[in-house]
Amino acid sequence: MSELRRQQLWRLRIRNQFLTEITLTEAEKKSSTINRKSESVGETTAAGQRLAEKLAPGDTVLLKGDLGAGKTHFVKGVARYFGVPEDEVQSPTFALVHEYPGSVPLYHLDCYRLNDADQAGQIGLDEYLYGDGICLIEWPEKIDSRLPDQYWVVEIRHINENTRDISIHRSL
Repeated sequence: MSELRRQQLWRLRIRNQFLTEITLTEAEKKSSTINRKSESVGETTAAGQRLAEKLAPGDTVLLKGDLGAGKTHFVKGVARYFGVPEDEVQSPTFALVHEYPGSVPLYHLDCYRLNDADQAGQIGLDEYLYGDGICLIEWPEKIDSRLPDQYWVVEIRHINENTRDISIHRSL
């Protein structure tokens, strides 16, 4: 079996798993927001993988949450969906940007250490935002003025040591 065919079957299996695992509440059907509780790192990673199936080249995902909330673990799930091994995904806090060559290029940015949106322009933010991949941006509030009009927002909130509330919605 070819590598491409194996990836297609794997994605189909994941998509079917997603469809059977996710049952929207009546409120979620009427809203553009999906809320989930994560009880472990694995569940946070799985939530990222489920969102990934909805993503396409050119999409931007804004990741919001306190330090240690699980933003990078969420990115690991997105990366896994696109064929990037989870152990290759690291927080880009000191590098500012990590590029992951998967079936779709992923650009994982951490804007925590940036002073302003102009500084983001100096690192080539526009090439990432309007390129051929998917941008995943931690601490996006630092660069609000440079963000595209449409994007996904993922908010991860600590409930306790192991539990997180994950809220996902798409701006329109």
